[in-house]
Amino acid sequence: MVLLIPVLLVSNELIINSTPKGDRIALLQDKRVVEYHLEESEPHFSVGDIYLGTVKKMVTGLNAAFIDIGYEKDAFLHYHDLGPNINSLNKWTKDVIAKRVNSGKLDNFKLEPEIDKHDNIEKVLGRNTPILVQVQKEPISTKGPRLTCDISIAGRYLVLVPFSNGVNISKKITSKAERQRLHKLMMSVKSQNFGVIVRTVAEGKDVEELERDLRESLAKWEAGMKMLREAKPRDKVIGEMSRATSMLRDLLNENFDSVIVDTPELFQEAKNYVHNIAPDKEKIVKLHSGKSKVFEQLGIEKQLKMLFGRSVSLPGGGYLIVEHTEALHVIDVNSGNKSNTEQDQEATALSVNRESAKEIARQLRLRDMGGIIVIDFIDMKKAENKKLIQDIMKDEMKADRSKYTILPLTKFGLMQITRQRVRPEMNVVTSENCPSCGGTGKITASIAVSDVIEHNLEHILLKQNEKKPTILLHPFLFAYFTKGFPSKRLKWYLKYKTWINLVEDSSLAVTDFKFQNSHGELIELNG
Repeated sequence: MVLLIPVLLVSNELIINSTPKGDRIALLQDKRVVEYHLEESEPHFSVGDIYLGTVKKMVTGLNAAFIDIGYEKDAFLHYHDLGPNINSLNKWTKDVIAKRVNSGKLDNFKLEPEIDKHDNIEKVLGRNTPILVQVQKEPISTKGPRLTCDISIAGRYLVLVPFSNGVNISKKITSKAERQRLHKLMMSVKSQNFGVIVRTVAEGKDVEELERDLRESLAKWEAGMKMLREAKPRDKVIGEMSRATSMLRDLLNENFDSVIVDTPELFQEAKNYVHNIAPDKEKIVKLHSGKSKVFEQLGIEKQLKMLFGRSVSLPGGGYLIVEHTEALHVIDVNSGNKSNTEQDQEATALSVNRESAKEIARQLRLRDMGGIIVIDFIDMKKAENKKLIQDIMKDEMKADRSKYTILPLTKFGLMQITRQRVRPEMNVVTSENCPSCGGTGKITASIAVSDVIEHNLEHILLKQNEKKPTILLHPFLFAYFTKGFPSKRLKWYLKYKTWINLVEDSSLAVTDFKFQNSHGELIELNG
């Protein structure tokens, strides 16, 4: 008898909504938003873009240079980001601009000696000279882009590295036989003076797929060199693909269910790209044709309003407070109305902390929070519980494509995380003009109030065993819960087997509400 163990697959969906300001991109896992991006329509200095820059200023004290690539502030290039083959790159750039070479092939190009890791930038670069640079960090806050001269072109399975001859295999490919196979394969198909980094997704792929991916990257380099021949300073020579297609390139796998877009142009772009990299999955690309907007119909709009606020609710009753400062991000974990649901304080703390760790890992990806993050978990006494929370955080962050480091909890219950930031932090405004005061103050997103009321009602009926509570609320909310068939209130009756009395109170703001018990006394709400 063979025992079959079911494997739980996570469904992935990419939803793209086109707006006048640009494309909004949401990555959903099991219908929950885990990543959100806004790709602005105006020119942007995206990670991976390659520009023809000009050296504007040398800063000996920093061992760095400032490069003009067309941004309002000069971009920053450190000596360590020049790459070992900067002299080869500079020589090649001059040859292409002077039209001494007619193609992007490097077969007959003589590589220059590699630079010393600990030398001075003034020995390598000179003021007002042209230089080929790649964006490795987008402009963030008051800083311009950060650049590298270690040029690379990312494909689906491989990363092409000009002016190098090495073949490096992703450390996540652990099979010795597979590493040897990929290394031998790449050495036999790659062009001279082009290095290759083999990505994790290349594991098990056949030579045809890998060779096709290599040819596409070489064609991209060839096209860029053709542009460089006629380029002027500040011109983009090679552009990274759109955020949506780059996410498809990095994330598309067997359990990717659908890519839904809402304009024919984006539909065609996504369909063509998926056809090129995975023809068998072309059918997953769909054009949204519903009457309501795609983000509204799939519940993404509501999720975004609730997920980007200062306070983030947890399913079990706890909540997070997220604060941002110039130097770091601080996340405070609170038990809320879960305080009395476990057998003792340690069990309560562990339960809330476990739930919080999962949500925090999601929040870091969702908001693309970078730099230093300090998390104040609820205090736990047992060392094994602290270790468990760290293990959960590590496990949940495995899907994060940014580089990160997680430190163990301190004796004060603090966890420190550093997470690489290559783009500005994503933020969604969740405050609204208050209808009660005409906009002189701010309220949290009113879309979330109905959920908060329902959450508190469930807690009062099932955990506190209150009989026949009354809810006082604004007329707008009263109408929301009582209109239609079946109404929300009728659904409550069918679920809890008790009729909930609702009372309109126009003195309350649209986001305010109160619970009373059967004697007319106010019920205290936790969190």
